[in-house]
Formats: sequence, C-alpha cells, structure tokens
Amino acid sequence: MAQTVLITGCSTGIGAALARELHARGHRVFATARRPEALAELGELGLQTLALDVNDDTSIAAAMRTVQEQEGHLDILVNNAGFSQVGAVLDLTREDLRAQYETNVIAPVAVTRAALPLLRAAVAKNGRAQVTMVGSIVGLFTTPFAGAYCSSKAALHSLADALRMETAPLGINVLTVQPGGIRSSFGDHAEANLQLPGDSLYKSVEDGVRARAQAGQVDATPAAVFVAPVVDRMLSDAPPAILRGGKGSTVLPLLKRWLPLRVFDALLARRFGLDRLVPRAG
Repeated sequence: MAQTVLITGCSTGIGAALARELHARGHRVFATARRPEALAELGELGLQTLALDVNDDTSIAAAMRTVQEQEGHLDILVNNAGFSQVGAVLDLTREDLRAQYETNVIAPVAVTRAALPLLRAAVAKNGRAQVTMVGSIVGLFTTPFAGAYCSSKAALHSLADALRMETAPLGINVLTVQPGGIRSSFGDHAEANLQLPGDSLYKSVEDGVRARAQAGQVDATPAAVFVAPVVDRMLSDAPPAILRGGKGSTVLPLLKRWLPLRVFDALLARRFGLDRLVPRAG
C-alpha cells in the first residue's frame, strides 16, 4: 500500500536519498527544504517538492496545509533537517548554540506537533503512523570541536525516547535513526559554519578543528547504500525503536562503552590535534 511521507532537509545527503528511495518504491513523497530550488532534481523525478523552513512556524504550517489539501493524512514524517556547528565549546557564542539547538532539537518537535493532526488521520485511516527522527551516533559519544552538534543529537535522542513512549498509545510509532559517516555535503556545510575566532585558544590546532568538520566524510557510506535498509525497516510491520548504520555506527559506540574514559578521550584528543595544542599566552 502506498504511503504518504514528508521529509525535511531533502536538499542533499540522507534526506534526498530517503526521498528517492521511498519514491522509487511507489510512495507519495513530499520532499522539503528551506530553499526550494535545491529540490529541482527531485522534482524532475516526479516527487512533490515543498519549501519548508523548519525554524519558521508559518512555513511549517503552510507545508502541512498542502499535505492536508492533497492527501488528508500523513503516514510517515521524517525529521531529517539539521546542521553541524563546529568549533571548541569556548569559542561558541550564545547565538551559535541557540542556532544549533533551534534547528536540531526544537525544530523536529515543532514540525511533529504541526503534523500531529495529519498523523492521527493516518492512524484513523490505516491503523498506524510513524515519526522518524534522524539523530547521529555522535549523540552517543562526544568529540572535540563538535560539542554543540553532539549535544544537540543527544538531546534529540532523549526527546525521541520520550515521544516514542508518549505516542505509542495513539498508534504513532517513533523510530530514531542514528547514522554514522554518510557521504554528503554535510562536512562542507560544517566547515562553512566553523567557529575559530582570531583570539581562539585553539588556533594552533586549526587543522584539527577543520578535520573535525570533515571527519564524517572519511570513507563514508554512500547515502543510497545507507537508506535502502533504513527504508526496509521503516516500512516493516514492526519497525525498531532505534536503527544504526553507516561508517563507524557499530564500532565507535562500542569503543565508548568498552574503553576506559581516559583512553577514549586520549584517542579523540590525538585524532583532532589536542595533544599538540599550544595555548596562547593568557
């Protein structure tokens, strides 16, 4: 049976790959992004494309009205939109942190709230609905120079856990996807958002800060390869609560669990140059 799906953040990467995969399987996909021109290729494939800025309640409401008018219900909502704020914690301003949490933590809840009537209509029509939250394995452990991003994904995982328990009695399943390294332009966007002011204490390891921006792209899993099994599980009769996949998605969380904290910290410190740090004079 064809299902109606809305996905946020479809301009590139996981969102675009999910949209293509679900469309190829015969489902009605609303692919959304803040900039509609970024969705041109998906539109050419026959997907319905919509402008949706997840940080703008008016934009969210307009997208939901379109789904209501065209379909009347929403079987699957995929909260995928997000970005990575790279930089040492001490180099991040209030505005940097607010922007990170606004997009990665607050927006998925706002979009889900707006979609709730459509999701409940799907339950009434088909017996169930689903919300998929796209988190990250770095929500399970934290790396240097990505504290804002890692913490935002940890917060999203916790909110998804609560949402899963709270919506189960409503017939709405919540699936949290925790990708590892997936090939996309995510690293380039992260580097473009990098915070390293001229007076930063971490200027001497700038190469390590920049390496963190691109870390997820090293030997990364192609997005199309990653999403095929994800969609299999999303559409199964008994979707899991948590699903991981992609480069490092098994090994890295296990290392965090098994290694002594000092050893794990030291590995990450070396990986991103903190063992070479020469602080500026105070």
